Amino acid sequence: MAMEKRVRTGGALVVEVLKAAGVSRVFCVPGESYLAVLDALYASGIAVTICRQEGGAAMMAEAWGKLTGEPGVCLVTRAPGATNAASGIHVAAHDSTPLVVLVGQIETGFRERGAFQEIDYRQVFGGLAKWATEIESTARIPELLTRAFTVAKSGRPGPVVVALPEDTLLGTTETGAVPAPVRVETLPGLTLMAELQKKLWAARAPVMILGGSCWTKAAVAAVRRFAERFDLPVVCSFRRQGTFDHTHRNYAGDLGFGPNPMLLARIRAADFVLAVGTRLSEVPSQSYELFPVPDTGRTLVHVHPSAEELGRVYRPTLAIQASPSGFAAALEGLQPPNHISWSEATWAAHADYVAWSKPPATNPGPVHLGPIMDYLNTRLPADAIISNGAGNYAIWVHRFLKFRCFDGQLAPTSGSMGYGLPAAVAAKLCHPERLVVAFAGDGCFQMTMQEFGTAVQAGAAVVVVIVDNGIYGTIRMHQERTYPGRVVGTDLVNPDFAALAEAYGGFGVRVATTEEFAPAFEAAIESGRPAILHVKIDPEAISPTATISGLRKAAKKS
Repeated sequence: MAMEKRVRTGGALVVEVLKAAGVSRVFCVPGESYLAVLDALYASGIAVTICRQEGGAAMMAEAWGKLTGEPGVCLVTRAPGATNAASGIHVAAHDSTPLVVLVGQIETGFRERGAFQEIDYRQVFGGLAKWATEIESTARIPELLTRAFTVAKSGRPGPVVVALPEDTLLGTTETGAVPAPVRVETLPGLTLMAELQKKLWAARAPVMILGGSCWTKAAVAAVRRFAERFDLPVVCSFRRQGTFDHTHRNYAGDLGFGPNPMLLARIRAADFVLAVGTRLSEVPSQSYELFPVPDTGRTLVHVHPSAEELGRVYRPTLAIQASPSGFAAALEGLQPPNHISWSEATWAAHADYVAWSKPPATNPGPVHLGPIMDYLNTRLPADAIISNGAGNYAIWVHRFLKFRCFDGQLAPTSGSMGYGLPAAVAAKLCHPERLVVAFAGDGCFQMTMQEFGTAVQAGAAVVVVIVDNGIYGTIRMHQERTYPGRVVGTDLVNPDFAALAEAYGGFGVRVATTEEFAPAFEAAIESGRPAILHVKIDPEAISPTATISGLRKAAKKS
């Protein structure tokens, strides 16, 4: 049967592709270069979140992709809009998050004249995005845009940048129904799974490391059952702590910055490593020193959805190309040996984690972050979503908070500052029924603090905890270690962040002592508005285990 065709504008076709892809919300900063798309979004049923800066919009869309497993969508205008969005595109690239960024573009007939805000997007984003293209014909919008969604979410997910020239959006074409994009799901073969079971049965000291993107609730549950049947110790990769419940007795810790030395010793002693989803990149591999490159010197079973990642750095004993969901489903068929020799070591690994994750009772200054972490562990529901950007403050979050659900952590493996607030806004819009808490340092927050206005306008009642020590803490830490006492470029003069929240129409409160935190947190939730808790801490409390004066003294001695 021939498909019924009708004439539509390019802008209308873009929105039809979005709807066919199941997109329910887009994040944008409006621009005259894509007015035709904005007009087509009117009454489309797709929610439009208006952001304050394109970097924040791209980070919101990236967080949406993390939470849903489907490409988040960001719309930005040409040149400065697109380059502003580059920070969020970089997060998606490193975090393996499906993202589609639609960029307005000059008319095709104006190219190579240095027209207003002209950029060659294939060149600018070709090395950053998974695919960067420009749609030069209205008729090809359904083809190329559905391909963009497929590329973004297949194999190792990532960002796709699509430039849309104005004349392409304003032009018309006669087309049929727009097809839905497809996802290429990779599943492991029975032979590979049988080989995995054989190698695991032969192990003496195995460990499983979970990471990567696009996990699902069902996949996480299947991996948990597998770990329980085999009594396996489970480790989460850097900022992938939602992949295993931290209170489970099989949980052994995470591989981030400054991990538990006892965990590192266990992994070094392991004769079998099952790495699922993770690339074992610089941070989880501890600068590629935790495992020798390219031969790890042990049985390495590497599971990843992209063939290009298997064998890229390490030469696995067994390479399995499969998505986390596909691999997790296949694990149901594996049976443990009659006798498991490593059970006691697994329980000991969890005990080590419990001891390591107990926060210190005090730190310099009147606000002690350890008791605050203890309070949050008892106060936060199991399905709470915690976001953060980058900075020393994040050490407290990653080491001491107990993550319970698979989508409970939004944190950039790319190490991007400013991520926490935009990610939290997207999370609250995606899951309005859940408690969403963003952590940020004073420097980190000010990278994207204007998106608090987005939270207020969108009604996203997030709670933002700003840990304010008046410095770029991570850089000061390295500065004191390398150039003790020679302070330059790291001091900050900050506003009253609580007053800023009130100015935007949100809820704001200053926290000057440890005892003030819990009632302030409860008041923030009770307000029903986007909230900021401005927590002032002593800059001496540079990390849970170090002070600035201690670092300076040790550096001068050496």
